Amino acid sequence: MRKMKKRVLVGLASLCFCFIVFHISVSLTSRFPHSAAFSVETREITREILEIHEQIHHPAQKSPISCDRTCKHYDICSINGPTGLDPTTSTFFTMDSSQLAPLEVERIRPYPRKFEDFIMAQIKDLTLAVGPRSPPCKVQHNAPALVFAAGGYTGNFWHDFNDGFIPLFITANTLFPDQDFVIVVSQAPKWWIYKYADLLRIFTKHPIITMGNDATTHCFPSASLGLISHGFMTINQTLIPRAKTFLHFRGLLDNAYKRRSQPQILSSEQTKPRPRLVLASRNHATGRRIVNQVQVVRLVKKVGFDVIVFEPKANNSLHESYALLNSSHAFVGVHGAALTHSLFLRPGSVFVQVVPIGVDWAANACFGRVAKGLRLEYFEYKIGVKESSLVDKYGNDSLVVKDPFGLQKMGWRAEVMDIYLKEQNVKLDLVRFKGYLKQAFKKAKKFMDNNG
Repeated sequence: MRKMKKRVLVGLASLCFCFIVFHISVSLTSRFPHSAAFSVETREITREILEIHEQIHHPAQKSPISCDRTCKHYDICSINGPTGLDPTTSTFFTMDSSQLAPLEVERIRPYPRKFEDFIMAQIKDLTLAVGPRSPPCKVQHNAPALVFAAGGYTGNFWHDFNDGFIPLFITANTLFPDQDFVIVVSQAPKWWIYKYADLLRIFTKHPIITMGNDATTHCFPSASLGLISHGFMTINQTLIPRAKTFLHFRGLLDNAYKRRSQPQILSSEQTKPRPRLVLASRNHATGRRIVNQVQVVRLVKKVGFDVIVFEPKANNSLHESYALLNSSHAFVGVHGAALTHSLFLRPGSVFVQVVPIGVDWAANACFGRVAKGLRLEYFEYKIGVKESSLVDKYGNDSLVVKDPFGLQKMGWRAEVMDIYLKEQNVKLDLVRFKGYLKQAFKKAKKFMDNNG
């Protein structure tokens, strides 16, 4: 009864409002019949009043689609409400049948390297659409969808984590803390799903939906598209609701790989065990090879380590790689994607990054931050000019050798990057490097004694 009275009163008020506006309009126009300007102005005022009335009584519906495009590294969009996915058109639809709004469309490339036009051109657009039409639902999910692309640089081990799993960890803990979700992947190679199956299972209990291999319409309570990145190999705990860090991320890796890892037995023939050092080799890579690797291995043994030369390949078992690094006490290698395996080191173990000339900023951005986040005993061995093969090619007086930073002021262009990353090899000064190895041995021995 009260609701009916309220409706009647609102209706009467609206009727009175319209009558008053109409009366004012007619009255003013009749008083000044020869004033065209005044007549136009009166009609304009009347129109504005009626618009206000319309907004009060029929407010515009808030769109269920929202996008944040303010970050340098990524865009992120969401559909807040029932969502349908048509994989054949790479389109996410709102599924609310009561939605009578006109068609609204947003597009996103859900890969967190927005600043790099060249690589983003290879990422497929996904569409978010609002409107009364939506495809029929074939598979209904009870958890929201988290959607991202596994394209771009996928296949490079460093990029798999920097552009993939670390942003996935950040996004999951930012948007879905303690909440289940379904992973939907665009442009995922078949090998990617197989290689990272155990890690993906830690993020979600649901099967992974790969859009390129599925023509079935899926439905979700809501959907988020895109991954949040805090920068190169960075987890900023102040930006995550429950202050997650690299140590939490490593705990996730532990859950994925440690349970099936076999214990590693030290190979030392001596009565007392020696710390194990894993040396990352680039003998079959393009650039940044240790030219005198045989002599370096001999030196490492002489200092007191057991040495395992590790040259990771694309088909390496991550369980085996994890077991090797997780059971070691020190890890040494020249700057490169293989050093991403430092994520598998136990906190407190030793990590020595050999830094070629011209690669200082990348050394810190790619691996120095990881070492700090994992609380590793971290050293950077920055090679001298005479230890670089670039001297032989360009000469001592070349800007390439004398002032790499000056050459890079114009930007980290492909031709500059190739000089320092692809053309350069290193020949370590054994006398100088021995001093670093001795420091590493002391810390590794202490770590081994305390942690096994």
